[in-house]
Amino acid sequence: MAQHSITFYPSNKVALAPTGSLLTESLRDAGLDLAQPCGGQGRCGRCAVIVESGNIRRRSTIRLSASDLEAGYALACQAVIEGDAAILIPEQEAVERRLVTDKTARKVEVPFAYDPIRDQTIRAFDLALDPPTLEDSIDDLSRLERALAAQDISNLEVPLPLLRQLGSKLRAAEWNVTAIIETDHWKRNTPRLIDVNPSGLKDPKGLDVCGIAIDIGTTTVSVYLVNLMTGEAIDTAAEYNGQINRGEDVISRIIYANKNGGLSEMGDLVRKTINDLIDRLVSRNKVDRNLIYKATVSGNTTMMHLFAGLPPASIRLTPYIPTVNHPAPLLAADLDLNIHPLATVDLLPSVASYVGADITAGVLASGLSEADELTLFIDVGTNGEMALGTKDWFVTCACSAGPAFEGAGVVCGMRATRGAIEEVWINTQTFEPTYRVIGEVKPKGICGSGLISLVAELFITGVVDKGGKFKLELNTPRVREGEHGGEYVVAWANESDLGRDIVITKVDIDNLMRAKAAIYAGFTVLAQSVGVDLADVQKLLVGGSFGKYINVEKAVQIGLLPDMQWERFNFLGNTSVLGAYMALLSREARSKIKAIAEKMTYIELSADNTFYDSFTSALFLPHTDMTKFPSVEAIWDNKEKQEVW
Repeated sequence: MAQHSITFYPSNKVALAPTGSLLTESLRDAGLDLAQPCGGQGRCGRCAVIVESGNIRRRSTIRLSASDLEAGYALACQAVIEGDAAILIPEQEAVERRLVTDKTARKVEVPFAYDPIRDQTIRAFDLALDPPTLEDSIDDLSRLERALAAQDISNLEVPLPLLRQLGSKLRAAEWNVTAIIETDHWKRNTPRLIDVNPSGLKDPKGLDVCGIAIDIGTTTVSVYLVNLMTGEAIDTAAEYNGQINRGEDVISRIIYANKNGGLSEMGDLVRKTINDLIDRLVSRNKVDRNLIYKATVSGNTTMMHLFAGLPPASIRLTPYIPTVNHPAPLLAADLDLNIHPLATVDLLPSVASYVGADITAGVLASGLSEADELTLFIDVGTNGEMALGTKDWFVTCACSAGPAFEGAGVVCGMRATRGAIEEVWINTQTFEPTYRVIGEVKPKGICGSGLISLVAELFITGVVDKGGKFKLELNTPRVREGEHGGEYVVAWANESDLGRDIVITKVDIDNLMRAKAAIYAGFTVLAQSVGVDLADVQKLLVGGSFGKYINVEKAVQIGLLPDMQWERFNFLGNTSVLGAYMALLSREARSKIKAIAEKMTYIELSADNTFYDSFTSALFLPHTDMTKFPSVEAIWDNKEKQEVW
């Protein structure tokens, strides 16, 4: 097959590509990164490049306008190489953290009364071994086992890599050692030797046994560095999941992982993100990474599969069956984690393809597993996972909300980074907006919380009707007919950082309405499945980082959250990483998560006939049945009265 030379500018990097291959494959071969938020399906238009010269066939132009094509643009994921070419890669949006967890250490209080001897599975035993003599000539391992027997440790498992080093380690320490042992595990009852160190070996902070708790979110990865002797989370750090540029939602990432080399690349991307966070934490706190002997990992089912290198293709195909829900413990070396190579990596249990460990861990951390009263726990994100129940029973489901709440699939949408509009207010008389921007700079776009706020304001002020349709007859230049139908101008070009109008379109509103309708329908089906009404819910617990930024009033006004007294809402932040932290500390907490997963009754919404009806009913602002939203109905009725007057 003919090979062609592809030159990329402005980097001047060159790759050889066979006829018929995609431009994205050549970019990867050249070591260049290009965002593909839709997973290379040609839906998002974010991987647009300029073909300056050469023979490139555009397989799809659906996201390109006539002017784009005239300027030479092509979607790299849909561009087929048929000859030599010169490609210009436009400057891409930089991913910036909103939070500053990477700049300063942040400690987290121990979530319960912690006793390492009682609770912890990783233990350090200081041993003074009798040196071998002609009279006492037992082998090195037996000598170690004899000393450990006095500590009630027997039937010791010793990994081969450590057994190969054991003799030299004992002699170098002059037989005075600290044995690091995993005393037990939910799937391994025998103790396992992890390391043998000279007695008194500690890092500069006096630490000798550490662990990490990891949450692999679709958008953000969070890591806690934990002192296993005190239980304290010494520091935390978070970063965007490196997989984002290969898909902004789990379905896009599954599709990308199914491509040639995609699974390996997706695994490498998330492991690099985790390792970068580990590097940041150990460097900032001057901790020896080889003293990190245990990791617990939480995340949705797809993220857990990609992290472990398990093919996720079956997750999106009927009947939606993952490879494994309760993975056996793994070793850090097998996953290329930059901690002690023999450290246990415990992947927390999932329930189903779309209800993952982030929910089982979240149910524990949120307190739902101990609740006496009817409680609804939700994690608002691309999957819209939720659980309803009390300490005695749980039902759970997941609805595909899509990435709208992350600002994706929206013309001027963006992540919650510097320059994102995060809150909007609209004047009821002039329809002029006021907005708040992350970083207090000129706006670049609108993030998820900003979209919720904006759509609520558009509805309450009468700029859009209950179906999300713009009232083009309003006397304001903000409402106009645009390329995608009706639209509202949030910021004029001279106010924005990009030099163009920032708008929300009817298509954007439709995307958000579908996302919120799916989540609300999920609540409804869960309640109906056990014969209760949403009004019977006494507590609504919202997990996930995004939940911290939701304005309850606005979320209710668009029909995302049920209309109930505000004191019933509790926004908890990242319950997934908190649950992983609890499992890291306590064998009892880890057992509870396992029990939660086994107790949950999963409802597959695609097989539930009532879901579609509930979803259709929720495809309005806030709902077809306004009596379900009395506070919004009161505002709307008052507005109509004022219009009559």
